[in-house]
Amino acid sequence: MRRMRICEEKSSGIDKVVQAAEVYQLPAPDFRASHRRTVVIIFGPRGFEAMDRDDRVRACYQHCCLKWVMAERMTNQSLRERFRQPESKSAIISQIIAAAIETRAIKPDEKVGGSRKYARYLPIWA
Repeated sequence: MRRMRICEEKSSGIDKVVQAAEVYQLPAPDFRASHRRTVVIIFGPRGFEAMDRDDRVRACYQHCCLKWVMAERMTNQSLRERFRQPESKSAIISQIIAAAIETRAIKPDEKVGGSRKYARYLPIWA
């Protein structure tokens, strides 16, 4: 596929898919790696209330990765904007972030310190 120039060498296509899912408010794509191939499941439109815990944590992780690639950091506010939730729902967003930390998908940015108000997050591998 590379010789035919059908696929990209630097994997920027995945970044574009994740960003498009955010822009169009789609659930985060599900990437499943097996022995010989990677399968990507792209979901149709689904509201925030219809997403289950795994969908929300996966979206949180991918949002965090996308922010890291763009040399930014994920915050409670940026994730709330990704889900298009009002400020009154910030507690729910904090629960999603806590679940993502619990599953070791993301971690707090230690450069900010212990302040919850200014908390920023990084992918676990960053």
